Amino acid sequence: MNTPTSGTLAEKILRGVGGPENVESLTHCATRLRFQLHDGKKVDQSALDALDGVMGTVPQSGDRFQIVIGGAVAGVHSDIMNLPEMTSAGKALPKSDADVKAEARAKGRGRYAWLDNFFEYLSDSFRPLLGVLLGASLIIAIASMLDAFGIVDFRSADKSASWVFVDSMWRSVLYFLPIMVAYNAAKKLKIDPWVGATVMAAVMTPNFTGMIGSKTPGVETHTNATLGTTESVAHVFGLPMQLNDYGGQVFVPLLMVALLALVYRGLKRIFPENVQMVFVPFFSMLIMIPMTAFLIGPMGIWAGNGLGTGLSWLNGNAPIVFAIVIPMLYPFLVPLGLHWPLNALMLVNINTLGYDFIQGPMGTWNFACFGATAGVLLLSIRHREKDMRQTATGALAAGLLGGISEPSLYGIHLRFKRIYPRMLVGCLVGGVIIGVLGGVNTKAFAFTSLLTIPVFDPMIKYIIAISAAFFTSMALVYFSDYRTKEERVEANAERDAAEAAARGEVGIPAQAAAADDRELVAVGATAAATTAGTTAATTAGSTGTAGAPAAGKGLEVAAPVAGRVVGLGEVEDPVFASRALGEGVGIEPTEGRVVAPVAGELVTVANTGHAFGIRTEDGVEVLIHVGIDTVQMKGEGFDVRVESGQKVSVGDLLAEVDLDAVRAAKHPTVTLVTVLNTADMGSVEPHTGQDVVAGAPVVTVRR
Repeated sequence: MNTPTSGTLAEKILRGVGGPENVESLTHCATRLRFQLHDGKKVDQSALDALDGVMGTVPQSGDRFQIVIGGAVAGVHSDIMNLPEMTSAGKALPKSDADVKAEARAKGRGRYAWLDNFFEYLSDSFRPLLGVLLGASLIIAIASMLDAFGIVDFRSADKSASWVFVDSMWRSVLYFLPIMVAYNAAKKLKIDPWVGATVMAAVMTPNFTGMIGSKTPGVETHTNATLGTTESVAHVFGLPMQLNDYGGQVFVPLLMVALLALVYRGLKRIFPENVQMVFVPFFSMLIMIPMTAFLIGPMGIWAGNGLGTGLSWLNGNAPIVFAIVIPMLYPFLVPLGLHWPLNALMLVNINTLGYDFIQGPMGTWNFACFGATAGVLLLSIRHREKDMRQTATGALAAGLLGGISEPSLYGIHLRFKRIYPRMLVGCLVGGVIIGVLGGVNTKAFAFTSLLTIPVFDPMIKYIIAISAAFFTSMALVYFSDYRTKEERVEANAERDAAEAAARGEVGIPAQAAAADDRELVAVGATAAATTAGTTAATTAGSTGTAGAPAAGKGLEVAAPVAGRVVGLGEVEDPVFASRALGEGVGIEPTEGRVVAPVAGELVTVANTGHAFGIRTEDGVEVLIHVGIDTVQMKGEGFDVRVESGQKVSVGDLLAEVDLDAVRAAKHPTVTLVTVLNTADMGSVEPHTGQDVVAGAPVVTVRR
């Protein structure tokens, strides 16, 4: 497996996902790189997570893999795509018979695969438009701000040419949104996206829209006395066709492209390959433009109006219920990409009702999310956590200025389970306030950030609600912490060790109990020295020639478990096998009773029970690590009998481990014993190739 160790961020990411030959396709959204890989097992997720510039990683089914970058995602995507080696990417690998069989079985696996595909279709139809939607949102926000201060009447019907031109800058996105959505949807369904865009554009041309309400022969306009609305019907070749303005519609292109995909693929099967370029687009347009104008268009309008009317009824008759449900749902919808249907409904509301009532309550969720991030930022400053401070600062800036929640969600919130309950309280408080005050509306599609506050009406109600959501979440996270008590002790110990290493001191690394064992070398104080330097010192120490000659009897490190003693080179873990965590031994245990191998203070006790760090009175630092990757068991099968800071003697019980449970979880049971500060010792001599009982000497340490 490739490990990103050198080069630019783009090069490191490409190596981390298995190299260019493993990349089938690469896209990006507002914050994330989205890889479709040939083999997801080739990804080195821990190495990618450790990269500066990477906020987090999200493996998905179907060999899809996401890397959260933040606001710089477009630049990183461009850098990766411009790498010379990417010329070999994007090529499908030949499938074996086993691959074909596996794919066929996968189609029948999971009763709701169609639902996953549906939401993926919705998401990929909108994701590429985030940039221009955000741009339009900010233009609207600036104009609304000027309107709020009385500089210009943004809503006036007789604005000057200057402000009519400004209107065109943001209306271009919202009016022609159906064409953009049709293009993306067709691309998602792997048909010619320009055909999808053309079909949608046909019912948005001035020729088509100009017939609405006109006196064109064959066009009839009727007034609904009850609703006060007008309807135009054109008689085309003797058939009645309802005329609609499809600007800003989203359901129509989504429905149209779904049917177009069937037509397009059917035509490709009919026509020979050498004439497909001419006849497949031609017949697709000939079939789908009338189909859209006569049937799909009106159906999409009716569907959108129906959903909008239903939600409007709920908002009007039970505003407090609506205002609470929306912000409480969003924290779960956004990480799964299921929020796009609601975003589509916002656009429908604006086009049909002239305003939207979903974005106000949604804003309370966003600001509760940003408040939780602010709480994490304050804690990171208080506890001198440099990496978290950088992550939280970037995420908070993206949220407050851009209304983008993904950097907060993927970079912080989903990594610490204590944050979500506290954030939900903020969502609830903000939602209740909006409901009690009677709701908040907006006439524009806007990303809910500080810059777009002026587009909401009444603005003061919105400010009160989002402020309450923000400060509630911030206070709850700050005063109760986003880490558990054990995690805080561990993180602070890791910080102290890193600071000690920076000062040239050596301390036992708290990373022995870190959530991902493969990050031990990267974040610990012991690893402040390079792996090569540590290995060199280890090798010298093992032969008794590091610095001064070995003197005296030395310290005997006992076996923490009974079993067969093996060398670290035989262990199935590259971190331990490389001696990056010091010289020592592995023991294939015959029983699950784990005891202290030396006397001293327990500096580190993993809350999962898989790792313990002991410092002796004369400064020898010993790590006991039970099993490989057993941190993934989250403490199941581990009964810890000690706590951090406790003094222990040789033979004292540290934990009882269910070895059968470890094996059932498919983890090696080998127990590692290493001297973390091997480089400071005169010699560290492992005694391998023997069967021992717990308490028998397995390593001799000499100064």
